[in-house]
Amino acid sequence: MFEYFPNNYTWSLAVMSALNRGGQIAEIDEACRSLKEAAGIKALGGDVVAQNAWFESWTKMAERVERLAQADEQAGNLLSAGRKYLRCGLYFQLAERMPSHKDPRRIVAYKKGIAAYEKGLKFRKEPVEYVQVPYEGTFLPAIYMKAPGAEKSPCMVHFNGLDLTKEIVYSAIADEFKRRGVSVLIVDHPGVGAALRLQNLPSGPDTERSASACVDYLETRSDVDVNNIGIIALSLGGYYAPRAAAFEPRFKCCVAWGAIFDYGHAVESRLKGNGEPSVPGYAEHVNWVFGTDSFPETLKIVKQMTLEPIAHQIRCSLLVVHGENDRQIPLWHAEKTIEAAVNSPDKELKVFSLFDGGAEHCGADNSTMVVDYMTDWVARRLGGNPQGI
Repeated sequence: MFEYFPNNYTWSLAVMSALNRGGQIAEIDEACRSLKEAAGIKALGGDVVAQNAWFESWTKMAERVERLAQADEQAGNLLSAGRKYLRCGLYFQLAERMPSHKDPRRIVAYKKGIAAYEKGLKFRKEPVEYVQVPYEGTFLPAIYMKAPGAEKSPCMVHFNGLDLTKEIVYSAIADEFKRRGVSVLIVDHPGVGAALRLQNLPSGPDTERSASACVDYLETRSDVDVNNIGIIALSLGGYYAPRAAAFEPRFKCCVAWGAIFDYGHAVESRLKGNGEPSVPGYAEHVNWVFGTDSFPETLKIVKQMTLEPIAHQIRCSLLVVHGENDRQIPLWHAEKTIEAAVNSPDKELKVFSLFDGGAEHCGADNSTMVVDYMTDWVARRLGGNPQGI
């Protein structure tokens, strides 16, 4: 993986996220060049100096691109404005990733980012709707993208991981699903994005609740082939999606974009000898995601998040993709997921190698390799067209 910050894996991963999702390399370099000293502090998430440096530099770049987008908009050049607004939204969301969620600047940057992204999609004439999925007396914010062509199209429900958003996911994969005739519903489910930040909906082990709500919603749409609905999720979604598929029989296929067989084990592997996380700021973040007041409470929740007792309930097609050099989640999580899914009639483990690319966590080193493989696989299972429509 290209490591802009050789001594800071997390910051380098964020840079790759920007490159894989439409950021411009000159803008990314300018935002990061002044951060090299701060990156060496190695206290990401817990060190205020590093947090501020990251936030301020990326916010400055987002505001510059926003100003350029506004100039295009005022001149009536809406396609040009839209492309800049999409980058502006991405940069605001990258800025807000690093500080504590208690930092009041973070929610301001987040709101600016999603507003810019929505404007960008509108001006670029992307075939999307911002929708609200009814969920237990409230709703889940989502982006629905209708594939062109057929009156009714197959559709994938797309969940996130621990700390991504529907906008970042859209940038990574939606266009490839569209080209293959598969619609997609990208959801800020409990624990991520607007559901967490604006509605205070925490995550938990039982992801079938929100996933089933998404299927219920899709069944109300006249443009969805309700017999061909699947689910995909990345990173922590390697637990979320298979868990949902195990309990929701209406899913015809499931994709784990990076496996997590036992999240409790994955979290405990990040602990120091005293039982505290070895990554500064990690405890505060996961407490926020799971709605707890302390890390021991969070541990009780994540220890329930294992596919061991329920993977045999998966009866749909299952794809697990994983990188051989995933430095966050060992390959055995992927192997165990496939091994335990004994009742899936069509299951596959695809391991991406260092030689070919896509070998880092969720293919961060080259996401095109992984996205191409997953979208081709889904199109064949749901009745899309891998050759393009």
